[in-house]
Amino acid sequence: MDTQLKLRAKHWLDNDPDPSTRQELQVLIDTGNEEELQQRFLGRLAFGTAGLRGVVKAGPMGMNRLVVQQTSSGLGAYLKQQVSDVDTRGVVIGYDGRHDSKQFAHDAAGVLTSMGIKVYLTYKVAPTPLVAFGVTHLNAAAGIVVTASHNPPQYNGYKVYWGNGAQIIPPQDSGIAACIDRAATESINLMDLETAKANDKLIMLEDDFYQSYRQGIKAASVLQNHTQPELVSLSYTAMHGVGAEMAETVLADAGVTQVYSVAAQREPDGDFPTVNFPNPEEKGAMDLVIAEAQKHGAMLACANDPDADRFAVAVRTKAGDYLMLTGDQVGVLFGHYLMTHAAKNQRLTCTTIVSSSLLSKVAASMDATCLTTLTGFKWLTNVGMAEQTEDNQCVFAYEEALGYMVGSMVWDKDGLSALVAFAQLTAELASQGKTVWDRLEDIYREHGFHLNAQVSIALKPTTPNIGAYLRKKLPSVIAAKQVMSTDDISSGLRTFQDGTIEAIDLPASDVLIFKLEGGSRVIVRPSGTEPKIKCYYEVVVNMASDDSLDSVQARAQAEMDDFISAHQASLPQ
Repeated sequence: MDTQLKLRAKHWLDNDPDPSTRQELQVLIDTGNEEELQQRFLGRLAFGTAGLRGVVKAGPMGMNRLVVQQTSSGLGAYLKQQVSDVDTRGVVIGYDGRHDSKQFAHDAAGVLTSMGIKVYLTYKVAPTPLVAFGVTHLNAAAGIVVTASHNPPQYNGYKVYWGNGAQIIPPQDSGIAACIDRAATESINLMDLETAKANDKLIMLEDDFYQSYRQGIKAASVLQNHTQPELVSLSYTAMHGVGAEMAETVLADAGVTQVYSVAAQREPDGDFPTVNFPNPEEKGAMDLVIAEAQKHGAMLACANDPDADRFAVAVRTKAGDYLMLTGDQVGVLFGHYLMTHAAKNQRLTCTTIVSSSLLSKVAASMDATCLTTLTGFKWLTNVGMAEQTEDNQCVFAYEEALGYMVGSMVWDKDGLSALVAFAQLTAELASQGKTVWDRLEDIYREHGFHLNAQVSIALKPTTPNIGAYLRKKLPSVIAAKQVMSTDDISSGLRTFQDGTIEAIDLPASDVLIFKLEGGSRVIVRPSGTEPKIKCYYEVVVNMASDDSLDSVQARAQAEMDDFISAHQASLPQ
């Protein structure tokens, strides 16, 4: 075995505080499993704007106690550089129901308190939105939530919020990463949590903190539409996560009495025994909640993902079965609803470049503003916060991956407030003898039926760089449609059909957006790490007076299928 590799593994072993990962590593050393050790010690699990996320395993490429301690030490050092009063403002820490989450959260608290930084630690599992809420509620300098959200059971993660309550953005991520690299070369100190409490460095967030979030939902200006909530019936699943108790509570507070929780998925369980993949977007993940809805004839089948920051819903059709709404459909329903009811100074909405363009059209028709940001909630909330004014408050933000910010009590996606808002939207429609499908149809009749699709294309390792290939000679026609404009986010330039150019106000990113005649659009995002690209497609089809939702959907789907195959055929193989 390579001597350097063996030395690195032994050094790690000497510092690893966890008997189980030490044993795991010792077995690899004893059996001479060089290939596996190489993978474990190839580098470090990268810290980025989403923090850390990876498989729980020994070594610097895995999620484990030593990695969490080193990360916390690096974060603490960065906070001390950047925030003069971090010691007294403190850091909020919460965790989900995965097997290692509580231990990782306690390790983070032990490291930060040993550095003299006050920590607010949740006394039990907490939905991710409660940590984001806690940062601004307690005026903390930062927040940490230990969660792998909707990833498979073997994963865990470490997500960081800044003092504004939003996820970190550059250059905070690279600054923290540099401090983690330094911390990884130093010995790490931990303060025992009982000692930290005795020294007033550790405050446990007990039930009164959870009640503060609950009362915040109850008082939120955007959640005051109490039109006949008793008309709504819904089934609900926490998907073996941490959302059930708060979800049921805030629904009851809003007067929604017909709520049927899926008992088999109600309690936190890090093994996620009833789903292959605890992500509401995955095939089969909504099966039990839809079956529960059918049993009760409920209008809606609702889900949170395991850390309760995302919201998914299937809606009963006239035929009595249930159809899942896409993230874009929920997003435009929320946007339309909130802008209809919002105060005069709540006219700002945000969405991402890969989400449907329909929200911006609805906003324009309602004399409101829709900002478009790079992909990710970190951009939506930081931009929404920066752009809002006293006269134009941010009322809503969404991304197509089932993330919604309803109001601005929490500056991140929040599946719990979204659940309440969707129940209220449905109740108001029911009081008028209408359904969610009727509202969607009204929106489509006014603005066109918008269909969106995402396709990942695997490329051969020999395929030339797609971004460079497309930029060298920008296409003027895609899938037999004229290209009206091309946005190159890497250079910040928009080029129109006639050759004129204007600047785009977005951070540089390797993304190309082609807007085509007739309202179609394709977005190309090359992967920086593997030979594949992600393509996001949108087609817009006008609804004729004799069209039904089904008929226009079928027409749009046929157009989408042709569009995708023609575009993919035009790319170098």
